Amino acid sequence: MPKTRDQKKKIIEDLTDKLKEFKSLVFVDYKGLTVKDASDIKKLCKKQNVDYIVVKKTLIKLALEKAGIKDIDVKQLAGNIALVIGFEDEIAPAKIVGKFAKDHEALKMLGGIMESKFIDLNQVVALSKIPSKIELLAKLVGSINAPVSGFVNVLAGNLRGLVQVLNSIKEQKA
Repeated sequence: MPKTRDQKKKIIEDLTDKLKEFKSLVFVDYKGLTVKDASDIKKLCKKQNVDYIVVKKTLIKLALEKAGIKDIDVKQLAGNIALVIGFEDEIAPAKIVGKFAKDHEALKMLGGIMESKFIDLNQVVALSKIPSKIELLAKLVGSINAPVSGFVNVLAGNLRGLVQVLNSIKEQKA
């Protein structure tokens, strides 16, 4: 069922608002995904504050222009386009799509936008392999904690040695 002009305006306005706030975006070709698969990726996206939006290329192009993102020709992208838009973590859209595409061959990454510039498929794939912000923070905390826990173990070892020496002196005198 074709959309009315007012409905299209509303879609463009909503998408433009999202494109003014996003951190990164991945274009995917969803042709061949089942309804269940599409529902599954939407659920995955929602958990990480990422939007999965299916919109016609002409409306995407208009919304990109209104949001001030130039030099991106969506018409060049093949297939039926969906947008996976991240608002908090720059890597989240690429990670979600990368992980989902491994199990669902119908979903294909086409490229993306980061810092208002188009990034090609290879760059999106590279982003999908980078650890998430939470994983990187956990590694940082672990690396900061390692020397401290080592130092505590050394001090504890010295105390154990002192206690053993004192015990042996006590036993010799008894």
